[in-house]
Amino acid sequence: MANDDVSTADGAAEAIADGGPGGPPSAMAWTRHAWQSAPRQPVNLRTDQPHSARMYDYLLGGKDNFPADRDAAEQALAGFPHLRTATRQNRAFMTRAARYLAADVGIRQFLDIGTGIPTSPNLHETVQDVAPDARVVYADNDPIVLAHARALLTGTPSGRTAYLDADLRDVEAILAAPALRDTLDLDQPVALSLIAILHFVPDEDGPYSLVARLLAALPSGSHLAISHGTADFDAAVGGGAAPAYRARGVSAAPRGREAFVRFFDGLELLEPGVTLAHRWRPDGPIPADLTDAQVSCYAAIARKP
Repeated sequence: MANDDVSTADGAAEAIADGGPGGPPSAMAWTRHAWQSAPRQPVNLRTDQPHSARMYDYLLGGKDNFPADRDAAEQALAGFPHLRTATRQNRAFMTRAARYLAADVGIRQFLDIGTGIPTSPNLHETVQDVAPDARVVYADNDPIVLAHARALLTGTPSGRTAYLDADLRDVEAILAAPALRDTLDLDQPVALSLIAILHFVPDEDGPYSLVARLLAALPSGSHLAISHGTADFDAAVGGGAAPAYRARGVSAAPRGREAFVRFFDGLELLEPGVTLAHRWRPDGPIPADLTDAQVSCYAAIARKP
């Protein structure tokens, strides 16, 4: 399929651009309540170019991916054969982390950036199962995630969900988006979820500054949850998988433990601190045949004092 092929989001929604008509590019936002009456909006899926969200979907066994995504993912698997295992363990960490923040910490507001293609249980399903009044804002820059945004906007009647078509690198657009301001109260604690996204942000794009600017907008008592690929336990992550991503035009920057910990500067790490994704508060015994090298993904949650 050519780059100019488009797909229309089923039941497309009203777009709210904080730049206004004719203004500068900015995050567009959709809320659950806008789906019913708004006109359809075309979504350019750019199917000839691999995208990390669609590659992630393929690795999870999903169907919302295209030949370019599958080819790129297979090249990455050739470089690091345990990539599917790492992806699934990362997803499991996201679910446990969200449930812990809602049930044990009592967080009722979540900002999830780098959402990915909906895969149940999604974050809002997990937290609203614990707290039906929980509010969730999703943000992603992949057009196919936008096309599936309706699945992310079907929360509980007492809670709220919203979706931003936005890039992590555009912090100001995310924070200024009307849907975020209408959904979250930034005077109350928020859980900032950056799951498996920062390893797609190279150092030259200032990943630490991006995280710090997002946290600066959140009050004391907010929490930061991150998972991040690493080559500390298997050199094939950095020498095989990452180059395969980059060769297909997808940034990839696995980081070591010291670099990962730096994202939490000034925060209070929650137990068990920095660990591998499968070792962060597991629901049961860890399978004996599941190794740190196979997972190769750091995970942690910290509190803003």
